[in-house]
Amino acid sequence: MTYDDTDLIVNWRNQPFVRNNMINRALFTAEGHHEWIRTMIDSGKVIQFIIIEKKSGHPVGSTYLRDIDYDNEKAEFGVFIGEQEAMGRGYGTEAATLVLGYAFNELKLHKIFLRLISSNVAAEKSYLKAGFEREAYLKDEVKIDGEFADIILMARCEKNF
Repeated sequence: MTYDDTDLIVNWRNQPFVRNNMINRALFTAEGHHEWIRTMIDSGKVIQFIIIEKKSGHPVGSTYLRDIDYDNEKAEFGVFIGEQEAMGRGYGTEAATLVLGYAFNELKLHKIFLRLISSNVAAEKSYLKAGFEREAYLKDEVKIDGEFADIILMARCEKNF
């Protein structure tokens, strides 16, 4: 993902079907995205990719590893599909599998974890297909739109890849 992808990312993240499944639901701006690139990606704290549909070459979403901790050999995984017609077609699961391979084989990380809102059943199903396992269920963990929400922690370790 580069600065050239800013319009795509901002558009995707501001779509209600994407925002409503995110813990952070703040509206994205080009300026905010550029700041994300400067402070997170350029610093090496985050590696982010654009998901491209193989057949058409059309971008459909993004995936990333954030808060990369080389001392403890772990990072947090995230993914979103930004094109509504691409939802439910397995792109998120495939992207997760590819990023796990990259994290374990190239970055030499040991553990990749993720957080998701408990009501996001489709995402949990996708993560389970990619080999993530539930590690914890946190009641009333975050406040979203004035309401507390439960969070599921999932992870996958390199030894099980």
